[in-house]
Amino acid sequence: MGLLQSFSNWRNERHEKFLNEMEESGKCPDCRGRGFTLPYSAYVAGYECPSCNGSGLFSDWEAFND
Repeated sequence: MGLLQSFSNWRNERHEKFLNEMEESGKCPDCRGRGFTLPYSAYVAGYECPSCNGSGLFSDWEAFND
């Protein structure tokens, strides 16, 4: 069980570090500040990021996730 706990802790720490980096740069973590997300298919155009409503801002993402 120690190995699974270690992996879980590592993953959580990595996610927190990513969120802190995005907050410092003011970018939405879901779209990385682009304002849109890329689909899995190459034949479909990108979608407006639902988490920041296409603004790419961390503040809008944070308001959506509260």
